[in-house]
Amino acid sequence: MKATRFFLSLLLLACATSLSAQRPEYPYFSNQYQIPFPKAMLNAPDTVSVIVIGDVMMHAKQLVRDHHPFMERIAPALRAADFAVANMEFPLGGEPYAGYPAFSTPDYYAWYAAEDCGIDVFLTGNNHVLDRASRGLQRTLDVYAKIRDSLGVRQTGAARNQKELEETYPLMLSRHGLKIALVNFTYGTNTGPDTEWPKVNRMHKDEISAAIRKARENGADFVVALPHWGTEYQLSPDASEVSWAKWLVSEGVDAIVGSHPHVVQDTTHIKGVPVIYSLGNAISNMSIINSRLGLAATLRFVHDPLTGEKRMLEPELRFLWCTLPERLLPDSYASLFVKEWANRRDDWLTPSDFDNMISTWERVKNTCGIED
Repeated sequence: MKATRFFLSLLLLACATSLSAQRPEYPYFSNQYQIPFPKAMLNAPDTVSVIVIGDVMMHAKQLVRDHHPFMERIAPALRAADFAVANMEFPLGGEPYAGYPAFSTPDYYAWYAAEDCGIDVFLTGNNHVLDRASRGLQRTLDVYAKIRDSLGVRQTGAARNQKELEETYPLMLSRHGLKIALVNFTYGTNTGPDTEWPKVNRMHKDEISAAIRKARENGADFVVALPHWGTEYQLSPDASEVSWAKWLVSEGVDAIVGSHPHVVQDTTHIKGVPVIYSLGNAISNMSIINSRLGLAATLRFVHDPLTGEKRMLEPELRFLWCTLPERLLPDSYASLFVKEWANRRDDWLTPSDFDNMISTWERVKNTCGIED
C-alpha cells in the first residue's frame, strides 16, 4: 500500500510539473485567477447611457425606397444604450404623404424607428412638426401614444393637452437609481398652430426655466437640454445659440445637445457643461455640402450605490454618414458609423462616395475640432 501511495505521489508530482511548465501558454492557471465575489459586482457603479441622434427625415425620394436599411447599421448601438433618443423631423399627418417643404410621413416609419432600431424617445419639438397644421400634429401625437402603449416608447416636445404637457415637459427617465430629465424645445415652426391644443414647446425662457425647475423638484439628478435651434448648414453656432447655451447653463442644465442646422457644429464646454451645438442629420436625402455627415452623442451617467456619488462622464461622439441609393446599396439609403467603415472602400458600389465621406469627415473634424 505504501508503495502504491508512493507511486501515486510521484505521478501527481509529475503532472503538476507538467502543468507548471505549460502555465505561460495558459493564463488561466495563473495565481491571479480568481472567481470574482458577487458582493464586489453588486457594489460596482451603475452606468446609464443615453444616445442621441440628430434629424431623422423622410424626403420625397426616401418615400419610394425600402426604409428597412435606413438605420439598420447604427441600430445595434441604439439598442445597446439604456435610452436612445431621436429628433423626428416630420409629422405623421396621414395621406397624401410628402417630403420637403411640408412633410407628411407614413406611420410605419415611426414604428420602424421604435421596433427595428431601438429608439426609446421621440423628440417632437422641431420646426417641421406642424407642417400639416394642428390637425396633423394631433394625429402625430395620437400615433406616438399608440406606440407608447404598445412598446413603451415616449415622446417629448409637443403635447395634446395640459395633462400630457405636464407628463412630458420635462420628460423623466429613470434607471439604476438615476433620474435624467429631458427638456426639448424649438425656436419655432414653419407654420403656426390653428388651435390652442396641441402645442409645441418653444424657446420661451419662462417655460424652459419652469421645466428645468420642475425637473429638479421631481428629483432629477441630471437635466439634458435638447434645443432645436441655429442657422442651417453653418458649421459654427450663431450668436443666438451661444447666448442661449450660456443662459441654459446658468439655469442649471448638465448637458446641451442641439439639432436643426442639418450639419455638425462645434462642441464646447461652458462652466464645465458639455455643449454639442448640432448633431446634424441621422438620415435624409440631403446632398448639400457637409449635410450627409452627422453625430451620435452618448451621454453616460454614473451612480455608485456604495458611496451615493452621481456624476456624468465626458460625452462620446461618433460620426455618422448617410449613403444615398447606388452608393453603398443598390436601391436604398443607409446610415453608418464612419470609423467602422473607414477602411472599406471596396464595399462601395460608387467608390467616389467613400472618398466623399472621408474628405467630409476630415474637413468637419478639423473645422469643428471634434475627434471621435
